[in-house]
Amino acid sequence: MNYIGPESIIKKRQEYFFPATSNFYKEPPQIIGGSMQYLYDQDNKKYVDFFAGVSVLNCGHSNPEILKDTIEQLNKVQHTCTLYLTQPIVDLAEKLAAILPGDIRRTFFCVTGSEANEGAMALARLYTKKSGYIALKGGLHGRTHLTLSVTGIPMWRLDNNLIEDNIYLIDRPYSAESSYEDAMEESLKQLEDVLQKHGKDICAMIMEPIQGNGGIIMYPKDYVKKVKTLLERYNVLLIIDEVQTGYGRTGKMFAIEHYDVVPDIIVTAKALGNGIPVSTFSTTDEIAKAYNRPSASTFGGNPVAAQTALSVLKYIEENNLTARAKELGDYLKQELNKLSSNYIQEIRGCGLMIGMQIQAPDQTRSSAEITDIIQEEMKDRGFLIGKNGLNRDVLAFQPPLVIAREDIDAMLENLKQVLGER
Repeated sequence: MNYIGPESIIKKRQEYFFPATSNFYKEPPQIIGGSMQYLYDQDNKKYVDFFAGVSVLNCGHSNPEILKDTIEQLNKVQHTCTLYLTQPIVDLAEKLAAILPGDIRRTFFCVTGSEANEGAMALARLYTKKSGYIALKGGLHGRTHLTLSVTGIPMWRLDNNLIEDNIYLIDRPYSAESSYEDAMEESLKQLEDVLQKHGKDICAMIMEPIQGNGGIIMYPKDYVKKVKTLLERYNVLLIIDEVQTGYGRTGKMFAIEHYDVVPDIIVTAKALGNGIPVSTFSTTDEIAKAYNRPSASTFGGNPVAAQTALSVLKYIEENNLTARAKELGDYLKQELNKLSSNYIQEIRGCGLMIGMQIQAPDQTRSSAEITDIIQEEMKDRGFLIGKNGLNRDVLAFQPPLVIAREDIDAMLENLKQVLGER
């Protein structure tokens, strides 16, 4: 195949895409291939992928064991919908019931995280017969009108005409200006104030167990338990958005397990399909009863997506990827904390979902500019690292869970050199 190259791709994007679409890097490569933790560009240069398509490819790029099952299913039947009986979707629902937290066992299948979060929020309305929502500043939940309205990152909120009535954004339990404990108490105070004033009208609080795009923010251990206790007092459901954190990424199958809390509704996507679009929202038998009017997602859990997801879950279990994420994540975090640089403010996260908060030591460049420079130079050295955060100044280390320690060591050595050259 003749590859047109990065410049021609950028030109076509500028001509045919909406201007909202951007890309990493001043000099981006054209990605033409992938194998497990590696990607390859038009010149056949190899990169170690430390972003995994934003936590999608937990099992690696073009994983041959998973692809085998996907292709086999493609050759049998590619698509029907839930109006027809197929086996992969019910086998997947049964499997999810066995691994989801607590007594959550009923699943509705969708295609995207946005769609699943929208469905979860509708379920909460139907069950409680209330319509308001609480969400955290710094959270990202999708790009439908409703999920944008509960998104607490200004750059992702699209416009000023989102839903405002009966939606309450409160501070997250993190602040660069105070301790985690102080930030937690302020967040809980704001939550209680909202519940006291509006609890009779609020159906659910939606939150990520670790904020991904918000800068890889993990909460104090007791925060989610205290939130759940407050919500129960006012008959408000807890929706946990595991779109980015689910399926082994954080060293637990689901990140909510770090807090010893079982939510009322849990949403998953991304890693479940390892690149094949599939998403879910799941709940208990009791809450599911409320979702009883005709509803369907045309492509939700279709045979190819469902069979792929089954293969993904099998691969995660047979290769102990959850334990691997914890082991390698602990090592990565430990080694990042050893780096001595006045550009590093904080290392946070768990498993293979680690964020490095970049700071600007002087006024010559902003923290976001420094982040871009580090990201670009690491790309030139063969390492693709993500970025996120409210100011786009957090380096995100979220590689496929199949990554080798040798890859991590090589990245750390190069990062040390890049930081030393600043």
